[in-house]
This record gives sequence, structure tokens and C-alpha cells, in this order.
Amino acid sequence: MNKEDAEKAASLTEPKEEFPWLIRISRHFEALSSEIIEGLESTLVKRLGEEYALIKCRNTGRLVASDAAHFVRWNLPMDHAWPCNPQKMEGFIEKAAQTLHEKFSGKGLQGVFVGILDPSARDGYYKALATNLRGRTLQLFEDEAKGFRAVEEQDANKPSLFCMVGKEGLFCGVQSPRDSNGFYPGGTKFISQNAPHTISRAGAKIAEALHYLPLHRPVPPDGGHWLELGACPGGMSSELLERGYEVTAIDRAPLDERLDKHRGLHFIKADVAVFEPSARASFDALLCDMNGETRVALTQVIRLSKNLKPGGLVVFTLKTAGVESYAEINGHFKAAFDQAVTGWLKLVAVTHLTYNRNEFTMFFERREGVEPRQGKGQGPGGHW
Repeated sequence: MNKEDAEKAASLTEPKEEFPWLIRISRHFEALSSEIIEGLESTLVKRLGEEYALIKCRNTGRLVASDAAHFVRWNLPMDHAWPCNPQKMEGFIEKAAQTLHEKFSGKGLQGVFVGILDPSARDGYYKALATNLRGRTLQLFEDEAKGFRAVEEQDANKPSLFCMVGKEGLFCGVQSPRDSNGFYPGGTKFISQNAPHTISRAGAKIAEALHYLPLHRPVPPDGGHWLELGACPGGMSSELLERGYEVTAIDRAPLDERLDKHRGLHFIKADVAVFEPSARASFDALLCDMNGETRVALTQVIRLSKNLKPGGLVVFTLKTAGVESYAEINGHFKAAFDQAVTGWLKLVAVTHLTYNRNEFTMFFERREGVEPRQGKGQGPGGHW
């Protein structure tokens, strides 16, 4: 064996560098967490809070491009970790804030944000701690903080300092919101289901989706026209109307009576499969949260996407009820991806939102200059 071959052989046996990372996997997929972490080419170090895990990742690219990636709701490199119990640590806030300023000032941050590892905690201690820690940290950043952005005003591609705090300690990292998969520390914005206009949980789901979407593309314009398939009882339509959108809602069942004569709503009582919009109908976005077989729902989405404006948005809920194993869910996802690509829809993003259960929210765009069609499409090429 010559020197070059010997060096190559040695490199293959040397252990890869492992990167400490914080990831969030929804409790709905807790039973699959071991397979998800293995699919990320990672090993578990410790579980934290309600849905978080510290891992050592050998290939960080797997966090965004693998069969396991769409199970990860949020992720963050661990640039600083302080394992401790803040409740038993005298002067925790001051010590933590001073450390954060010393370590991260001058790094070109666009903001500093602090979240909690266990949002279900009832005593409110860590929620108050997170607020106070951020406030004190911003005081120390002084002049830099004058240019910091509010959470949803962040540039999706510029670095922010995200911190998570809980009974296990403080865990921090610098990463863009897009790479972390959320503008908020830990993921997406909390949406209350108690608003006066709320009709069902689905309203909170589309509201959360619209807060997530700017990570990847602009939301539909003010006053834009949505087509919703399977709209009953009207939770999503209600939320869209509240935001000033026009909505054409299609369903065989009637909508909630609270939506009767709502300005901006056009309700058509019909089966989605036989609904035919006029040739002149044009929509900015199409929304589908229908139950039932994914292939059937996507067939209607593809058929009706011809009435989207070029580059129009599709928000599609991929249901996985009854599809339980890691391999089955990934197969289900790939089949949906292939069908959408066949129908000339481009995948923009996929994520698991707070109000998703055993389902994912997929965002597509209509490809410009082509008509939807059915046929054999290409797979995701290893992505997702």
C-alpha cells in the first residue's frame, strides 16, 4: 500500500467530528425519536424539557436534507451550554446575561431571543425567567440592541442568538431563523384558540402556518383570494377572513352559522371532486386540510391549482393517521411529494406545527408557465 492509499484508509477509520445540537421532536412522534435521531446520523446525549433533545450530530446536513429532517420541528447548534438548576442558582440572570454578552457581542446578530424548554409548566417561573433574562441581556448589548429586530421582523437568512432555558439549564446558539426552522426560540408563534372569531382548532393551524411561511417566501398579499377545499366547519376560513382575505370555501356540509353572510366569503356547497371554477377564476392561494386518502385529496389540489396565479401558494396538510412506523410515514411523504411534483407543484417547505397532530404542513408553489397534469413524476432526490 502506497502512502496515499494508507492515508485514505486511515481517514475512513477515523471518527467523524461530532457537533452538539439541540433539536425538537413533537410528542406526537415521541415513539419514533430513536429512529429519527439515527436518521440524522446522530446520537442522543440527553432529553430536555417537554420535547427537546441534546444530540451529537456527525453530519449537520442531515438536519435539513434527510428522511428524518421533516420530523425536527426546530434545531440549534450548541454554541454555549450551562447545565444547572436556575431556581437554585443565586444571581442566575445576571451571571447568564454577562456570559452571553461576553461571548456573543460583536457577532453581527440581528436579535436576541429566549424561550423555555417546557412551555407546559404551570407555575410560570421559567416564562418569567426567560423574559427577564432577555431584558437584562439586551441592556448589556446597549448600542447593538438599537439595531435588533423584533421576532417576526427578522431577516430569515441572518444570524440571531437563540437561548432556551429550563430546569436543566441554559442552552444557546447562533443561527438564522430559516436554518433553525422558526422565527421564535423553539419554533413557531403560540396561537390562542380563544379568540372571538375562532371556530375550530384548524383556525390556529393556518394562523401558525402563516407566521411560519415568511421563512421561505412572502405570504399572499393583503386582500388576496384563497380557495379552500373541504372547508367545513370553517375554522380556517374564519381565520383567513379575519386577516382580510377573500375566501371561496367548498364543502358538501354547511359552514358554521357564525360565518353566514360574512363579508369576503363565497361558500359553495358541493363535493370538491365535482367543483369546477369558472375559466376566469383566479386565486392567490389554495388551502387543503381535508381528511381521507392523501392521493385523492392531492388529485383535487393539482386539478384546481390551474386556477392559481403563477407562483400561487398551496398549503396542504399531509395526514398520517393510521400510518404509524417511521418507514411508513416516510413512504407516505415520498408518495405525496412525487404526486405533487408530477402535478407541477414545487415544494417550498414542510414542517410539523404546534397545532399539527400526526400530520405535516406542506407548502407548494405553482410552477410558472405550466399546466397541472398527472403522470409519472420524479422523486425528491434524497431531499427531505
